Amino acid sequence: MKMSMGPVGRHLLGLAVAGLTLATGGAAFAELGQPAPWEWKLQESGSPVMDNIVWFHNFLFVLITLITLFVLALLVIVVMKFNAKANPVPSRTTHNTLIEVAWTLVPVLILVGISVPSFRLLFLELDVPKADLTIKATGKQWYWSYAYPDNGKFEFDSLMAQDKQPRLLGVDNEMVVPVNKVIRVQVTGADVIHAFALPAFGVKIDAIPGRLNETWFKATKTGMFYGQCSELCGKDHAFMPIAIRVVEDKDFASWVETAKKKYASGGTSTFASVAGPTQ
Repeated sequence: MKMSMGPVGRHLLGLAVAGLTLATGGAAFAELGQPAPWEWKLQESGSPVMDNIVWFHNFLFVLITLITLFVLALLVIVVMKFNAKANPVPSRTTHNTLIEVAWTLVPVLILVGISVPSFRLLFLELDVPKADLTIKATGKQWYWSYAYPDNGKFEFDSLMAQDKQPRLLGVDNEMVVPVNKVIRVQVTGADVIHAFALPAFGVKIDAIPGRLNETWFKATKTGMFYGQCSELCGKDHAFMPIAIRVVEDKDFASWVETAKKKYASGGTSTFASVAGPTQ
């Protein structure tokens, strides 16, 4: 038997197909360490710090959901049980010591329970472990410069590339780091305050002129990961992305040898490219 589908049915089918496409395509897009269309959660983690941030976010989400439902249940009970129709003679109760102690003590216990993992996460982010590699990132109007003092002291600039994808995130010269190594990033600003932020690694730190801030990450996946300046720094603030390519140790060693020659004399901004898998 042949069945026809009305306008409403076709519309619902179209929405279902579009949703499935966004879900599958968005997941693949997110794997590249960049924002995904219709994103509603945190970016996929690419480091141990971000793993902890995701856990803490999910923990708080569950906790505040339970608190919200509990408060809603109390409101419904009060509305149904203590309205004028159910209580023609209103209660004259003014104090309840047990309830007053409870609504003081319970929130305090909840806040203490939140503070423990919160401080643990802060210490994890701020206590830089022994580094396998140090990179200095200098924010400038409106691009980034990266120096590798541990590998020959070469330096290069990283500017947004108009002809590269993803749009507004692709750069001419990516920062290159080895996978599963502790990378210490020393961040400063050359002119105004910038901010070095990479969501997939759980990194965000200010780049302040005259001051050297430190952060770290340990990439657990190879591929490209993207971030942006996250401090309003002038008219082209939205056009100074951060791109980090994570490669295997042998590929990184090969890139370093090429980069030493490219940037030995100050060089140009031509990037010593390295081919690697993407996530």
